[in-house]
Amino acid sequence: MRPATHALIVIDVQNDFCPGGALAVTDGDAIIAGINALIGEFPVRVLTQDWHPADHSSFAVNHAGAACFGMIDMPYGPQVLWPAHCVQGSTGAAFHRDLATDAADLVIRKGFRAGIDSYSAFFENDHETPTGLEGYLRTRGVTHLTLVGLATDFCVAYSAIDAAALGFAVTVREDLCRAIDLDGSLAAAREKMRAAAVTVEQ
Repeated sequence: MRPATHALIVIDVQNDFCPGGALAVTDGDAIIAGINALIGEFPVRVLTQDWHPADHSSFAVNHAGAACFGMIDMPYGPQVLWPAHCVQGSTGAAFHRDLATDAADLVIRKGFRAGIDSYSAFFENDHETPTGLEGYLRTRGVTHLTLVGLATDFCVAYSAIDAAALGFAVTVREDLCRAIDLDGSLAAAREKMRAAAVTVEQ
């Protein structure tokens, strides 16, 4: 067992991000057995869950004539337009059936505000509106985080960078993550994580 100050954060291992899902990440389900094996090592276990209303502003379908994976400017900055995914209460938003969800101490939902996307487990994409995860971890006495899940170059990377900025020691287990890699986004995410003093383990 890891020390009491260590937490495992499992990012968005949901049906829509796994093969057959609306925003499938290649081999997204291949990491689940490894994550399940790791969960038992940690005294604090948190799962995050993308949880969008159907009218979410990041969905291309909600912008007339817009194409998926295009970019728009939002009040909080540039925003990728995604296929509709992880809609609240849908099968796509559910955790993958093979993930050991019963082991979680906390499930934190993100992206539920229609007007702003939320990649990070800690903040909405305005980098100001908190999800409440930091407070939970502080009250549990957590200082070290290990992140796994989907997708490396978006929700995992944003979460890792924010966690490091908040003063946590952060490790990303890239072997237990998978990436979308949209126009070089994986290489860019790795560079940003390392620049933020995140340990990226292959």
